[in-house]
Amino acid sequence: MKKAQSDILGFVPQKDIVYNKLLPYADRLDDESNDILSKIKGNLGRAVQLREIWPGVLFWTRKLSTYMRLYGRKFSKEDHVLFIKLLYELVTIPRLEISMMQGFARLLINLLKKRELLSREDLELPWRPLYELHDRILFSKTEHLGLNWFPKLIVTLTLLYHCLDTCIIFFIFFYYSSVESVLKTLVKSCRPYFSESATQEMLDEWRPLLCPFDVTMQKAISNFELFLPTTLPPELHHKGFKLWFDELISLWVSVQNLPSWEVHLVNLFARLANDNIGYIDWDPYIPKIFTRILRSLNLPVGTSQMIVSRYVTNAYDISHVVLWVSALLGGPSKQAQAHLSGLFSSITSFFHPSNHGRWLVKLMKLLQRLPASVVRRLHRERYRKPTWLTPIPDSHKLTEEDITDFVESMMQPVLLAMFSKTGSLDAAQALQNLALMRPELVIPPVLEKTYPALETLTEPHQLTATLSCMIGVARSLVSGGQRFPEGPTHMLPLLMRALPGVDPNDFSKCMITFQFIATFVTLVPLVDCSSALHEKTDLTEVEREMCSASAEFEDFVLQFMDRCFALIDSSTLEQTREETETEKMTHLESLVELGLSSTFSTILTQCSLDIFKVALEKVFNFATTNIFETRVAGRMVADMCRAAAKCHPAESLKMFVPHCCNAINQIAVNEEVLNEEELDKELLWNLQLLSEVTRVDGDKILRYRSDLVQVLQLTLHLKCKQGYTLACNLLHHILRSSALIYPTEYCSVPGGFNQPISDYLPIKDWGRPGDLWNLDIQWHVPSVEETSFAFYLLDLILQPELQRLQRFALGEQDMSRDDVLQSLTIVQHCLLGAGNYILEHSEDDTKSLFSIIKIISDLLHFKGSHKQEFDSRWKSFNLVKKSMENRLHGRKQHIRALLIDRVMLQHELRKLTVEGCQYRSIHQELMRDLLRLSTSTYSQVRSKAQNVLFTALGTYNFCCRDLIPHVLEFLNPDNSSVTQQQFKGALYCLLGNHSGVCLANLHDWECIILTWPAIVRSGLSSAMSLEKPSIVRLFDDLADKIHRQYETIGIDFSVRKTPTALSQINPWSKAIAILSKNFLCRYISANANIVQHFYRKYKQLIADLLDCLSNRNLPWKFEHISIGFLSLLLRDDHQLPSPAVTFFVKSLNHDSLYVRKVAISAVAGIMKQIKRPHKKIPELSAIVAGDRPDNQWLQYDSSSLPRTQQDWDRCVFVEKTHWGYYCWPRKLMMYAPLEEQPKQNLTREEMTEREQIMFDHFSDPVFINQFIEFLSLEDRKGKDKFSPRRFCLFKGLFRNFSDAFLPILRPHMERLVADSHESKQRCVAEIISGLIRGCKHWSYSRVESLWELLCPLLRTALSNITIETYADWGTCIATACESRDPRKLHWLFEMLMESPVNGEGGSFVDACRLYVLQGGLAQQEWRVPELLHRLLQYLEPKLTQVYKNVRERIGSVLTYIFMIDVNLPCTQPTTSPHISDFTERILLQLKPLIEGDEEIQNHVVEENEVEEQDERTQAIKLLKTVLKWQIASAGRSFSTALPEQLQLLPLLFKIAPVENDDNYDELKKDAKTCLSLMSQGLLYTEQIPMVLSVLQEIAGSSSWHARYTVLTYLQIMVFYNLFTFMSDQKAMNDVRTLVIRLLEDEQLEVREMAATTLSGFLQCNFLSMDTPMQAHFEALCKTCLPKKRKRELGAIGDTIPSADLVRRHAGVLGLSACILSSPYDVPTWMPQLLMDLSAHLNDTQPIEMTVKKTLSNFRRTHHDNWQQHKQQFTDDQLLVLTDLLVSPCYYA
Repeated sequence: MKKAQSDILGFVPQKDIVYNKLLPYADRLDDESNDILSKIKGNLGRAVQLREIWPGVLFWTRKLSTYMRLYGRKFSKEDHVLFIKLLYELVTIPRLEISMMQGFARLLINLLKKRELLSREDLELPWRPLYELHDRILFSKTEHLGLNWFPKLIVTLTLLYHCLDTCIIFFIFFYYSSVESVLKTLVKSCRPYFSESATQEMLDEWRPLLCPFDVTMQKAISNFELFLPTTLPPELHHKGFKLWFDELISLWVSVQNLPSWEVHLVNLFARLANDNIGYIDWDPYIPKIFTRILRSLNLPVGTSQMIVSRYVTNAYDISHVVLWVSALLGGPSKQAQAHLSGLFSSITSFFHPSNHGRWLVKLMKLLQRLPASVVRRLHRERYRKPTWLTPIPDSHKLTEEDITDFVESMMQPVLLAMFSKTGSLDAAQALQNLALMRPELVIPPVLEKTYPALETLTEPHQLTATLSCMIGVARSLVSGGQRFPEGPTHMLPLLMRALPGVDPNDFSKCMITFQFIATFVTLVPLVDCSSALHEKTDLTEVEREMCSASAEFEDFVLQFMDRCFALIDSSTLEQTREETETEKMTHLESLVELGLSSTFSTILTQCSLDIFKVALEKVFNFATTNIFETRVAGRMVADMCRAAAKCHPAESLKMFVPHCCNAINQIAVNEEVLNEEELDKELLWNLQLLSEVTRVDGDKILRYRSDLVQVLQLTLHLKCKQGYTLACNLLHHILRSSALIYPTEYCSVPGGFNQPISDYLPIKDWGRPGDLWNLDIQWHVPSVEETSFAFYLLDLILQPELQRLQRFALGEQDMSRDDVLQSLTIVQHCLLGAGNYILEHSEDDTKSLFSIIKIISDLLHFKGSHKQEFDSRWKSFNLVKKSMENRLHGRKQHIRALLIDRVMLQHELRKLTVEGCQYRSIHQELMRDLLRLSTSTYSQVRSKAQNVLFTALGTYNFCCRDLIPHVLEFLNPDNSSVTQQQFKGALYCLLGNHSGVCLANLHDWECIILTWPAIVRSGLSSAMSLEKPSIVRLFDDLADKIHRQYETIGIDFSVRKTPTALSQINPWSKAIAILSKNFLCRYISANANIVQHFYRKYKQLIADLLDCLSNRNLPWKFEHISIGFLSLLLRDDHQLPSPAVTFFVKSLNHDSLYVRKVAISAVAGIMKQIKRPHKKIPELSAIVAGDRPDNQWLQYDSSSLPRTQQDWDRCVFVEKTHWGYYCWPRKLMMYAPLEEQPKQNLTREEMTEREQIMFDHFSDPVFINQFIEFLSLEDRKGKDKFSPRRFCLFKGLFRNFSDAFLPILRPHMERLVADSHESKQRCVAEIISGLIRGCKHWSYSRVESLWELLCPLLRTALSNITIETYADWGTCIATACESRDPRKLHWLFEMLMESPVNGEGGSFVDACRLYVLQGGLAQQEWRVPELLHRLLQYLEPKLTQVYKNVRERIGSVLTYIFMIDVNLPCTQPTTSPHISDFTERILLQLKPLIEGDEEIQNHVVEENEVEEQDERTQAIKLLKTVLKWQIASAGRSFSTALPEQLQLLPLLFKIAPVENDDNYDELKKDAKTCLSLMSQGLLYTEQIPMVLSVLQEIAGSSSWHARYTVLTYLQIMVFYNLFTFMSDQKAMNDVRTLVIRLLEDEQLEVREMAATTLSGFLQCNFLSMDTPMQAHFEALCKTCLPKKRKRELGAIGDTIPSADLVRRHAGVLGLSACILSSPYDVPTWMPQLLMDLSAHLNDTQPIEMTVKKTLSNFRRTHHDNWQQHKQQFTDDQLLVLTDLLVSPCYYA
């Protein structure tokens, strides 16, 4: 086959679509595809040589992607590589429009998708161009200024030029929404082909960005995640991951607080692990990995747990976690599987359906994805064809034992999750994959749950859940195999028991039952094989069982039909509706109809002929002895009959057609029937039946053609609408079945089952997949006879109708409306149309108009199947495929029916794609007609016509340009005849629908230049009235849509150099005659003219819009729209024309707020456009991070600040904060010295025209007065914030014009600063931050004078600060300090450091000053250690501040001071302050609290209290501040300073309250929060002994509160570090001893808490219930209590010695903890323990109470499944239990 094909094609195809070979016309396809391919190669090559990106290259790349959809990758390897190289160069052209880039990128992704086709030898791609593209778009420097518009939604925008077909993108990419995901997918696809030196180059490029305090860290790590190649072959590993693995993994290990970039690291490791299984030793990291995965699930533990918000937002992505885990499994050490089992056993109880929370979704995802991932790995190891990618070494492949362990570890949670509240889908998918690996472990427990569920009537949810899980494992069950041979024997009992589910009263049950039956029947031939028992002797036991069971198939089919008939009887119209209600089917009914008909047709397809005949007889009798109404029940019955006719047409038609024809002829013989409005029910029913049974194989119908034609002639002209509609359906079906190509059978075995049992035993085929190479599809291809029959019918019926309509249109013949409608219906069903006349004469006959619209739509789009239908079938095909596929063996092992369906879809896809799409004059006329209908009077007609119009616009190339002028006619203000309806219609046409083309926003200068001004001018039209809300809304939507979807349109499409791929295009040169030199030159100069032409268009559009704006009569709404349009036209490659610049600058003082806002953004953008570039020079510069001698000079040092002109010039300023922290870049770009930079302070003559406009306005005092006035107005009270747009405007102003405008602005600033109104303060804050950032390149003298002005201003501002404005000032200073060298701003820092907390202006002002200072310092990160030391020194004595707000702020400032003190790998100790020194000093001051024993109370101080407070009070205040600092740093710092925290722990345990009560004072609340946050911290193995020793010490303290809190702390700490603890045996023993010790505590509350803790540890399998522990508790229980003596009456108090009672209680509590630790099952040891417990039911309190509680809890949790649990107990034990659990009767 292959050989012959490559002879025809002339090459060996890479990978074509197999399904094409199965089409009935497969032999023609090779020539066809070759023809198209050579055209594409020729024209694409030519277009590239001419450098004609638009439209040439664009058009032919579209053609290529269509080619790939139809034929797959049907080209030679050389061509494949060339296509990829060419597209790679196209994608990375620097100035390409985004939408084009996306189009190319998608095609490139598709070409690279199957990476096994091209190895690294065949293809190598450079990584840098891709990185530059990625960086330019995702980190665009001009987007935020509005100079570059990237669309937010790109679904089908790229289809506007030459839309070969709208569904190209729909299929492959309907899930991409934004540029970002396309780019990321592109990088992923190119990654395997990066060169071997790429890794090192990437590390050199991004390592310098690794500064953990800076946003660049996120950028660097996400770049690593995206770009680093991980698929290098083993011999190149030293050039691949070995270069970075140790460095990055140690970084990951040392970070404790989940910063946002940790997720990217995890994703990178997951990919690395998956690509290199067996080449990396993960064992040392496994406990860490699993601990972090468990933490990342954010499960709730303990009672009062604080959730840290960043743990939730930055949690790991489950899909990567799953990848990582499945790659770790296997291998010699088996460590990962042990940990995975531990993980599941510790979280199993969370899966129980009674537990619910926001964490559940994550758990379910984990459950569903993990088995799928392991199946994918197994497939790769065992079944995939070997490719060039590195194979997994044998030592690390999964063994049979590994698989069994894995499946066993997952079974328990999956079985619990079946009944989860989120639905059983996740569990069903998990079971499907697990059953592929180990059916014998998975299916029996599911069956155990299914059989009882089928029996119960009361729990429908249980039934739907188990059935959907059974559907998942159906294939594994039915095919049996050597692992689970008895599987198939369950099939019949399941089917028979599922029948009662066909229940008219419960809709969801009914649907799931249909799905269940259909799934099983598809897999199994329903043939009675019981005779084989006597004939064959070589059957196995199971096979004999199956044979004898198969005798029941006939019974099953008949019972199923009875059930369906009952269902139909109960859903006839008379029963379900009143007369008055609608007659259409409801949504539910149509779903049931679908379920019923598909299940029934599946059953009949799979029947043997004997069973089919019985079934046919039954259906025929049911259908012909009753008469059904045709709306609901009738449709269902007709569907069943159609299913029968489709399976065996000859037998069925023999029964149905004569019967129906006779019935119809008898009734319709008399004349008056034809004119009746309401027809006889019998006639309608027979017509309906006939129209459905004729949907069969065309050649079978030919026998009955005379009967059918007779019926058609009788019924097509009935008066009754329902009647002739049914007749038209009949006509439609006859034509379809005789003229189209389609497969005629979908049986699960080719050739059907009608062979004698002796030759062929059907039970061997149970669950057998279809064989793609011998599908043996039976096609229906129209014969000559059938085609002539179809033409005969058309001549007979269509000709007269068309003649009637034509005469009517010419006015020669009168017809009533109904007649017109009837004729049109007939015509429509023949699928050809007529009609333009009706519009002119009878516009209000809407029904006929609907019909006309439908006809036009079919003419434009119908190619044998509708696009929407095709899409929905494609989707449902994919769904069914997913639910039935076998991922383990792969290779298209689907069921035969599915494969046939896929071939049919391929056929339809070809028809939809190949034919049509040239835009011809007939289409032009039809489009004009549609436009007339779209603007007609009736809104329904308009909306239907518009929908058809939009689809057509998406289908035909270039029709948009053709249509726009006609649409705009309606908006033209000079056109006075326009009605309001037409006006609205035209607006809707411009708006488009939500997914399709938007005419107002085509990506094309020619169109925009027409539509935008027209939209604005339409405001002057007479039809426009702003009183009508619908019109106002339309304009709003239009403007909104244009703003949302607009994307900067390219002006310059020229390519500077011809792509290098061309030099290798020799293989294609056959297709291209290499073009002569001078032709090329001529062509390229013509290209330059196009650029000029586009630029002229751009200027013209702006001029038009400005012209509209100058019209005085334009309503304000349109003025706003127009200004919005103008703001979209700012670009970064061409400056805005001067008139527009003037307009925007003037608009800064417009009356309208909206206009002012747009103008501010626009002017900020214009400032960027006219910025003069500053020159940079490179400085060339090994890795050690942190503070080092070679980055010392960057840091702030007050002794060597640039305070004179020459110091300033000598100082090298580095503006970006991250340079130099981790390592220096190979080439650091620095600004050249001042004299080489553009001149500052130009005179007016030296300026460009645009600069002059700016200069004139901003140096005009009147203009500035007005401007500042407007800026300092309130916008929305209390909602206003510091505006980045205004900041950009001022920054640009001072950057471009230096200090030219300072003198004018100075008085304003002084006035505003003194005014404490929030809007005034905010305005001056925006100006000041703009000033400080704008003075980056000023000369020293200017900067100095600037600060002389600013410092007093800022002082005033800070003393006037209010609650409304402190945030604005904080933002102002933070913005001003961002990315600036701290030595440049030394004036600012020195001023802020003067004395922030001086008490002037009260505590509030102090807190605000600190806030502002913190904003500035935080931006500077590690470069100001000296300032941090000074600040810490200054703050330390002030830590005992009285006021809460100052304390909180100081806490937050401390976090930033110590943030730089991190312990990351290869980082030297910082010169910034260290936590350890600070903590030592603090603990000294806290001594009085630590040593004292009395209760620590909050100290409230009176305002006027002067005298010196004692040490203790001071210490309490200090403690409060320290707590604030601890709480603040939990969310922000990277690593926890554990040793320091531990020293504070004893103190916190003393304070923290036990009960949950909200009225506690601040101190206690904070202590509690702090403990909760600390207990969730991540611990390292070496830290565990330290923590435990502290806890043991506290457990011995005298305060029972502290002992109680130790337990709650322990619960959370152990769970959140589970695997780290479990890998350390000593730590486990310590924890266990500690808990058991506290069980015998003298305080009752502590004992009970210890029991709860113990039970939790047992439940998550941290501790196990072993014999010594059980013995210990039983011994404790037996502690004797002295007998109660007779007491004297007056004696008070009990005489029982307390210690004995405590020990006895401890034993009982221990047993009770064991019982409560397994709430959902009964382990073997439990019955005995329950008996032991029951012995203590009559002990003294508190023992009796504990026993009662335990028993009632046991009863509550085991009540649901008591029937199963009962089996674990002996009869005697059950008696005792029943006694205990059932309360005694009081009346006995």
